[in-house]
Amino acid sequence: MTWGFCPYIVDYCLEHGPHYTQLVDVSTTLPLWDDGGMNEQRPAPDPQVELQHEGPWLSAEQQRLWRLWINLHAAATTAQARQLWEESKLSLADYEVLVHLSEAPDHRIRISALADQLRWDRSRMSHHIRRMENRGLLRRESCDTDGRGFFAVLEPQGLTAIQNAAPGHARLVKKQFFDGLTPELCEQFSNVLEALAHSISSASSEQP
Repeated sequence: MTWGFCPYIVDYCLEHGPHYTQLVDVSTTLPLWDDGGMNEQRPAPDPQVELQHEGPWLSAEQQRLWRLWINLHAAATTAQARQLWEESKLSLADYEVLVHLSEAPDHRIRISALADQLRWDRSRMSHHIRRMENRGLLRRESCDTDGRGFFAVLEPQGLTAIQNAAPGHARLVKKQFFDGLTPELCEQFSNVLEALAHSISSASSEQP
C-alpha cells in the first residue's frame, strides 16, 4: 500500500499547528495517469521518452516527479510547522502573516491585499486574522478612506514573536534546502522554479 501526505490536510496542519498532521492513503485518490496494464511486468521506462508523453494523463515519469515534489513539499512544510510550534508557539500560517506585516510600511497591510499576497481566500484570511488578533499578535483597523475595508496592523507582541521565531526558522530552511546543494545545483534549481512559475502563471491565466 502506498502512503503519502494529503496536500489539503497539510494545509490545515500548517494553519492550526502540527498536532493535526495526518497521513492518507493516496491509492484512494483519483488517478492522474493512465495506468492501463499497470500491474503487468514491463521494463523500466526511458525518462526522456516518458516526459514527452501526450494526452491528458501523466506518464509514469511525470507521475514520479509530481509525487516526489508533493512529498518533498509536505515533508518540508510539516517539519517547519513543527519547529515553529515547538520553539515559538506559532503556526506556519501565523509566521507567514507576521513576516508580511513586519516587512510592510508602518507594519500595516490592507487585509484584502494581504490575502492576495498569501494567495488565501477572503474567508480563510478573515478567520485567521481574528484568531491572531485574539492572541494579541495584531489588530484590525478600519480604513478611513472608504469605511469598508480593514487593515491588519502588527502589535508589539507580534513583532517580538516574529523576531524570536525567524532565526530558528531560517536555520531549518537553510538546512533543508541549501546545505546539500552546490552553487551549480542552486542555479539549476532556480531555473527550474522560474520555468514552473511561468507555466503555473500561464495555466492560471487560461482558466475561465
